[in-house]
Amino acid sequence: MIAQLRTYTINKGMMDDWLKVFREDIVPLCRSMGIGVESAWVNDEGTQFTWIRTFEDAEDIERKEAAMYGSEWWDENVTMVRSHLAHREFTVVNPVEFE
Repeated sequence: MIAQLRTYTINKGMMDDWLKVFREDIVPLCRSMGIGVESAWVNDEGTQFTWIRTFEDAEDIERKEAAMYGSEWWDENVTMVRSHLAHREFTVVNPVEFE
């Protein structure tokens, strides 16, 4: 399993609305595409949102993201979703055994 650590800087005053979109739309969309949504956090200042999506491997990311970003829902809502985001940063991370 691999994961994407995704951090977004949310436009000023839009965090509450972003969280609503995330909970009601983004999470169900991801899960319907087979993308795991593991955790999400907001920083103390309420300006950054971080979440983790999980996949089987790099090919799984490509396949599932192509399906999601090619979906009718995404096509109809991408402008609304991205209107909340001032900046996006994605990092693919691999598990490490520590015990």
